[in-house]
Parts: sequence; C-alpha cells; structure tokens
Amino acid sequence: MRLVFFLLVLCPNALGQWWSVQTSGLPSNLRGISVTNGRVNGKQSLIVWASGSHGVILRSTDKRSPWNLLGGPGGGDLDFRDIEAFGEDTAYVMSSGEGDKSRIYKTTDGSKTWKLQYSDQRRGFFLDSLACDSKIHCVALSDPVDGKFLVLSTNDGERWKELPRDKMPDVLNGEGAFAASGTAIALCGHDHIYFGTGGGRVARVFHSKDSGRSWTAVETPIAGGNASRGIFSVACGADLLVAVGGDYKEPGSAQGTAAYYALGTHRFSEPERCELLRPRGLGGRPEGDYRAFQKSLHLPDKTGKVGPGKIASRPVKPSSWAFPPFSPARESARPRAQPERRVE
Repeated sequence: MRLVFFLLVLCPNALGQWWSVQTSGLPSNLRGISVTNGRVNGKQSLIVWASGSHGVILRSTDKRSPWNLLGGPGGGDLDFRDIEAFGEDTAYVMSSGEGDKSRIYKTTDGSKTWKLQYSDQRRGFFLDSLACDSKIHCVALSDPVDGKFLVLSTNDGERWKELPRDKMPDVLNGEGAFAASGTAIALCGHDHIYFGTGGGRVARVFHSKDSGRSWTAVETPIAGGNASRGIFSVACGADLLVAVGGDYKEPGSAQGTAAYYALGTHRFSEPERCELLRPRGLGGRPEGDYRAFQKSLHLPDKTGKVGPGKIASRPVKPSSWAFPPFSPARESARPRAQPERRVE
C-alpha cells in the first residue's frame, strides 16, 4: 500500500509544492494517519503513525527512515480507521466494524502492549471517527444507536463514557457518519465538539458548545439525498468550521463538496472559489470529493498561526483556499438501514 502525504496548499504557492509517495509494502488499506513531534535518540524528530485494515499499524520516526510494522491488537482481524498519536510511545487507535469489532485501544509503550479501552455490542454501534486535543482528552463518534448518534469521551485518557443524548436531535432517515477518513468529528477548543453526517435527506453538522451536554444540528450545502453523499470530514480554526465531502460514487463531481461556517453567523456557505489541483510529483486525475481532510489540514488561528508545518503565515479567507485531491479506496460506514453503503 502506498502512503501519500497530503498538505493543504494556498493558491499563491500551490505550484511550488512537491509531494512524496512512500510504499509500505503491505497488503493493507491505510486509512488513519497522525503526525506528531517527539525526541528520538535524543533529537527532536517528526513522528508519523499510520493504521489500516488487517490490523496494520505503522510508525516512522524520520522522513528518511523506513516504516516499521508495529504489533497491533486484535490479531490482524481489525480495520483500524483512525489513529491519534502523541510522540513515539503514546497512541490511541480506533477500529471500525459491526458491534464489538468497533474498539478503542491505547498504547503508552510504543505499541509493545495495547489496552482495550472501549467496545460495545449494541445494535447499530459502529465507530466512525476519533479526535484528541491532548493525551487525555479525546472524543469518538459512532453511527446512530436507538435513533441518535453516540459520542464517547474521555477526560483522563483511561475511562470512556457515553455523552448525554437527551438533548441531541434525532437522526434523519438513513443518516449516519462516514468512517473512510476517521475525521468526521472535531474538537474545537475544550468545550466545542462538531461532527458531520451523510446518507440522509441533507448533510448536517452537529455542534455541542458544552462538552456534549446539549446539541444542535445545522443543514449544510454539502451533497445529500442518498447513502453515498454527505460530509466526509470536518476541521476548525480561525473562527471557521470547514466541512468537505460529496458523493463517493461520483468522484468526478465537484458539486456540493465543500462548505464553511463562520462561527457566530449560524449558517453554512459554499466557498467562492475552491480549486482542485494536481500536485507536482503525483499523477492521476483531480477528483471532486475530499478525503482524510483534517489529517492534512491545519487551519490558522486568530493570530495566523497554523498547526504542524506552519503552512500559512497569515489568516486566509475561504475564497483563497485550494484543496488537493484525495482518492483512497472508497469505503464508508454504513448508516442504519443502509447495509450497502460500504464500498470496497
């Protein structure tokens, strides 16, 4: 399986960006990626973790070093759709699947041992996405259980609890979340949680401003109306929330693939200009839907600073963004009553 590193590129510098393709040599469909910093052999280093099907977990401690296959939990039977790492030793990994195939594990010794932290056998339970903003504070999203989405949270890095659902809107007919990228949920400050949906009449974004005690749901311009359409990924920063998605059965369409939400306006808008670029160094035809978005996107904050890599030096408006194409094997989580939504 090839590993392709994607970065958000700003229009003025887009043509100067070169991308690198690396090969893991493993028969795995890689879905999760987490980039972190840490000290390796006494030196500060970029550390990258990746995860995928057949229980594969990889780690590289230097951009020039080979990928190391780590011992993962589950004996090769699990599909690890998301991973969140902190340095060389600590990581959470999330598997997706029906019932107890959906699990959350944690390692604190660089994958020598893994502790099962959460699983569930209730009908409809299917983990889609994991997000952390520290070693101890994380949230995870499941497809609807008993008519409402299920959000898990940990505040100590050890114990996970189900957040209240009595003040969460009911799901639409066929509505679920997509697990292909592991980025359907985002933490935006300690108290704010957002997640995106699809498969229903419209694609919606759910928001809690009180750490999951209450929720609202907003309709978006992202493509909706059938099981293959919806929001695949969300990210936040600089008083903006961005949602990307589309129709994974129509990858050439650019209709309804991106929207942004200016916090405080209470409505979503489509970007004035959202270009599809083919990065230098990669072949292939640009496509209209966007995947694994938050893993590669770091939106600037109010000061203009961004996350790892410091790609931008100033805040940018949505009209000046350009998004790289991304086309992994198209597979998504199944919303309830839509058993055919996962596509190999």
